[in-house]
Amino acid sequence: MNWFTGLVVYALVWWTVLFAVLPFWTRPVTDPEEKTHFRGAPERPLLWRKVLVTTLVSGVVWLGIWAVVESDLISFRDHP
Repeated sequence: MNWFTGLVVYALVWWTVLFAVLPFWTRPVTDPEEKTHFRGAPERPLLWRKVLVTTLVSGVVWLGIWAVVESDLISFRDHP
């Protein structure tokens, strides 16, 4: 895997993990009329924590993908 492919794979993994992490640690607003006027908006979104967790988890997942690709455990080039 060259550096460009690795970067693209990491970006795809990062966005996928972000959408999986976004619902964590959220509570809906108790009185929607006062703060956000929308019941589904979280009271404290904690986005920096979610970005940090997303980056760490994406790094681990990317290392796993890199290890599988570099070890030729799964190879599409050997098949006819």
